[in-house]
Amino acid sequence: MPLLPWVLNLAYVLFLALVAPVLLFRRVVKGKYRTGWGQKLLGNLPPRTTDGPCLWLHAVSVGEVLQLQTIVKELTAAAPHVELFITTTTPTGLDVARTKFPQHTVCYFPLDFSWAVRRAIARVRPTAIVLVELELWPNFLLAAQRMNVPVSLINGRISEKSFRGYSKIRPLMRRLLPAFRFLAAQNETYANRLKSLGAPAAQVHVTGSIKFDGIEPRRDNPRTIELRRAFGLAEGAPVFVAGSTQDPEEEYALRVWQTLRTEFPALRLILVPRHKERFEEVAALVERHQLPLLRRSTGNISSAASSASPSTLNPQPSTLNPILLLDTLGELAACWGLADVAFVGGSLTQRGGQNMIEPAGYGAAVCFGPNTWNFKDVVENLLTGNAARVVRTESDLLETVRGWLRNPQEAAAQGHRAQRLVQAQQGATARTVALIGTLLPTTRVDAWATPSRAA
Repeated sequence: MPLLPWVLNLAYVLFLALVAPVLLFRRVVKGKYRTGWGQKLLGNLPPRTTDGPCLWLHAVSVGEVLQLQTIVKELTAAAPHVELFITTTTPTGLDVARTKFPQHTVCYFPLDFSWAVRRAIARVRPTAIVLVELELWPNFLLAAQRMNVPVSLINGRISEKSFRGYSKIRPLMRRLLPAFRFLAAQNETYANRLKSLGAPAAQVHVTGSIKFDGIEPRRDNPRTIELRRAFGLAEGAPVFVAGSTQDPEEEYALRVWQTLRTEFPALRLILVPRHKERFEEVAALVERHQLPLLRRSTGNISSAASSASPSTLNPQPSTLNPILLLDTLGELAACWGLADVAFVGGSLTQRGGQNMIEPAGYGAAVCFGPNTWNFKDVVENLLTGNAARVVRTESDLLETVRGWLRNPQEAAAQGHRAQRLVQAQQGATARTVALIGTLLPTTRVDAWATPSRAA
């Protein structure tokens, strides 16, 4: 095994050489990957200057960063003397983490080169490291083990597809998984998969999913009220939110809205692309349809009707209510509170779905496409409880939204079932924080809740 770090280094170098042209193109043309290379390649994370206990929390991207909110809140309440150091992998994740956790150190996670991970750990000097969902970087885990820094996993999730992939490298997994102090899984299925791959049963716990905690059920919360004001939404006007969308899901939502607006002239549409790099693309899409557009980032209404090509389909009168584009980061959770009808994107593409728990928590009538393997357990719960619907095509989306608008009592009943289901799943944060407390010798663990261990 001593050769393993250098074998991995060589594999990583070869991989970077292969993808370098793509990275360079995206850097020059799209402005991506321009920052953080010292932290990523060399492990030059901000050095910690204090000597007290420190937890290093790692969340890959925006979704995992948002999940950390309830964990950080509970940790700071239970152990205010513990310093929190938060890393992420993506630029959008970094932006959101800096917004959500301004009082804590936030930076990039090092790439899995042996020199980078050793230097990063040495500079942070964490008491313990906590990874969110499933981050198995061999050099990082082995370096932490050699440096006597306990590493743990929270909100662990291992999909059927990932399980098949990890099963092909089972000998390596049997070396890595015992390196974790504990692995907290979202459910029994994930826990059993971890144990099957080599995790010691005594180190695997079932805590539930923290995604269900911190879900806002009140539509009159200040952030949602502010969005309603900014978008000029009248009370009682039906709102259709298409959130976390990818191409071509925005196009589908626009055409659905255009078809329905004759029958439901008060219907408003809010588009929320999954990635900030597509904000301009989606704005241009709306303008190609000759529709007025109100962007959250500017607060100004624009229209391409006067300059659009005569061949553009479906020209609209200038008095038409504008399409609303939420082109800011970290506001989707509040935006779902505006939705009477919610379509959760990344599900009519091959993304694997996005978080449908937030609109369900508000009691919206929720629908999504068939490709939701990233949220398989959540989807199963919602569908079993008749608390969501699957739409397989643009036509299905149209008929589903039309049906709910024609029968708002049915839509409200489904939303109520979804909201009750979400509330029944909550409590994972307390169990997770209790486990994290065992990593901190100076914390009064006995004052925290007792975690649940998998059988």
